[in-house]
Amino acid sequence: KKLVWLIFIIAFMTDTFAYFAGYLFGKHKLIPEVSPKKTIEGSIGGILGSTICCLIFGYIFKLDIVMMIVIGSIGSIIAQIGDLFASSIKRYVGIKDYGNLIPGHGGILDRFDSVILVAPFVYSAIILFIK
Repeated sequence: KKLVWLIFIIAFMTDTFAYFAGYLFGKHKLIPEVSPKKTIEGSIGGILGSTICCLIFGYIFKLDIVMMIVIGSIGSIIAQIGDLFASSIKRYVGIKDYGNLIPGHGGILDRFDSVILVAPFVYSAIILFIK
């Protein structure tokens, strides 16, 4: 049951670290037609942040560290693909945000677009490699 937290750690830490890395170091646009503010530096920061947080989680719960590196890094890439996919849908239908429940945020789906793709990946990794 504790492994379910990996889904949220990967998705949320990827978003958080990508934002701050992009803000601090972002110079090169990732895919400006889909998401104009996302940068390559932010993407790399998201992967590193997710991986580090998964390592800490693995250390605390005595999980295989190599597996945490693999799940954290690949999961982060998948999270970013989910985020870019949701952004492309928004661009296609011509809307900026999915809602306005959280001020300054793209809506609830904006918070969980990564989770939608990360969840099946983490589930598969747990079934195939951890249990």
